Amino acid sequence: MNTMTSRRSFLKMSGGLAGASVLPFLKTMPAAAQGSDTLVVVTGQTINSLDLHRTGTNRASYQVAVNCYDRLVSFGTKKAPGGGLSYDYEVIEPELAESWTVSEDGLTLTFKLKSNATFWDGSKVTAADVKWSFDRAVSVGGFPTVQMKAGGLMRPDQFEAVDDATFVITLDQPSKLAIPDLAVPVPFVINSTVAKANATSDDPWAMEYLHKTPAGSGAFKVARWSPGEQLVYDRNDDWVGGTLPAVKRVVVREVPSPSTRRALIERGDVQMSFDIPDKDAAELADIVDVYSTPIENCIHCLCPNMNFEPFQDADVRKAVAYAVPYEAIFQTAAYGRGAPLWGGDAEITDTAWPRKTQYYTDLDKAREHMAKSGYPDGFEVPLSISLDLASWMEPTALLIQENLAKIGIKAEIEKIPGANWRTAALVEKRLALHLENFGGWLNTPDYYFFWAYQHGHLFNSSNYMNQEVEDLVNATLHMAVDDPQYAPNIKRMFEIVLEDLPRIPLYQPALNVAANGSEGYEFWFHRQLDARPLVRS
Repeated sequence: MNTMTSRRSFLKMSGGLAGASVLPFLKTMPAAAQGSDTLVVVTGQTINSLDLHRTGTNRASYQVAVNCYDRLVSFGTKKAPGGGLSYDYEVIEPELAESWTVSEDGLTLTFKLKSNATFWDGSKVTAADVKWSFDRAVSVGGFPTVQMKAGGLMRPDQFEAVDDATFVITLDQPSKLAIPDLAVPVPFVINSTVAKANATSDDPWAMEYLHKTPAGSGAFKVARWSPGEQLVYDRNDDWVGGTLPAVKRVVVREVPSPSTRRALIERGDVQMSFDIPDKDAAELADIVDVYSTPIENCIHCLCPNMNFEPFQDADVRKAVAYAVPYEAIFQTAAYGRGAPLWGGDAEITDTAWPRKTQYYTDLDKAREHMAKSGYPDGFEVPLSISLDLASWMEPTALLIQENLAKIGIKAEIEKIPGANWRTAALVEKRLALHLENFGGWLNTPDYYFFWAYQHGHLFNSSNYMNQEVEDLVNATLHMAVDDPQYAPNIKRMFEIVLEDLPRIPLYQPALNVAANGSEGYEFWFHRQLDARPLVRS
């Protein structure tokens, strides 16, 4: 549920909260940020690239694909229970495509492009641009290529530019995820003429150029990017992908200190603070507008890496699961926001995901499993967290560290800079024990499993491999949810991974956003800022 508590009283604000630590921010803010046509957002996350397809691009950078590029289609918008807006997974709307058809056998998708769609340089968006962009997404490898695969989009020969206005996708098999997968950030459409002009034989997809210089048709252009400091969007007045944004400029400032971000939003020096800590969300709800939305298909979890020898022992993994202080974590790190994922029944009777596991805090059980394991005297292991996500990861890690020590496991907390986290945890998969927070973009359990439990896939940071899970995911991914085999296969997947425990679920988190002088915020599954509907208030 999405909840929003309206601003009730400015009398509760403390005028001394924004002290000298805020001054550097204010001094470096662009002068235009003071105008009514400019909206300023602060975030604690670091944008490390302007190209989502680039290896190592972090989640914070996905917003560039959303705001600066178009896709063929998008999800609709709905009112969220409790106030505010959310994307609508059940509704597909046009973005670059004005219409589309699906053949009777479900294998051929035909899109007609909007005739007035243009890139920022004024050139027309054509089906050839769409094909080049899709070819790129399925060819560069890593996250974008696997994401395309989720919708059955795997090879350039599946894409055809019939003429300037007609783009055709041919699937190998019908898939319930094919069209929804076109609405996620990955299949964005690039100005292929500009990209190819800046490509080289060593870099045929212009990865280096587009890393710093987007070439899109989206609602905003990148006016300036100062890595580690700010990203400035300017409105594209010729955008036809949706309703033209109300503001001409959006300044996204990176402010690592949560207390500084809190002071800025309380005082009204900025209009939005994105992805605020749960503690701040709980305490600010009576002062400014706070939107807290439990993230669909998302789990905060503890991940034992199967490449680390002790975690190849099933009893060690179960010992860790019973040692985790779940309730203390939920109250201390999440402030009770989100949903608990422990203390459920072992019997699987439905296909709800995320779900409560059968594990709970029981140090005696944890010690029993350690005694049965090949490591009865314990061992040492680093417990890794991201500094970008320290607001929940650090208190969680400290509580886990304390309880693991009680069963003989000495865990030294390793703090990794946010800009390096994705590479260490997800690309190299080298962290022996770490916290993780993957959320599946397409809202089905088989899609979550595709990313988080299939071997080699990006968010399988535990290096987990189980052949039955591999086969079950492959069988269910494109299967209709009303197929008689769907539910039994999903339940079996649940049983296996909750027994094997490559990921130990902690809780389902909420995304918190504070607004003071802005309206129109819309929650998205990708958990990044969609600046397009925002307005000053």
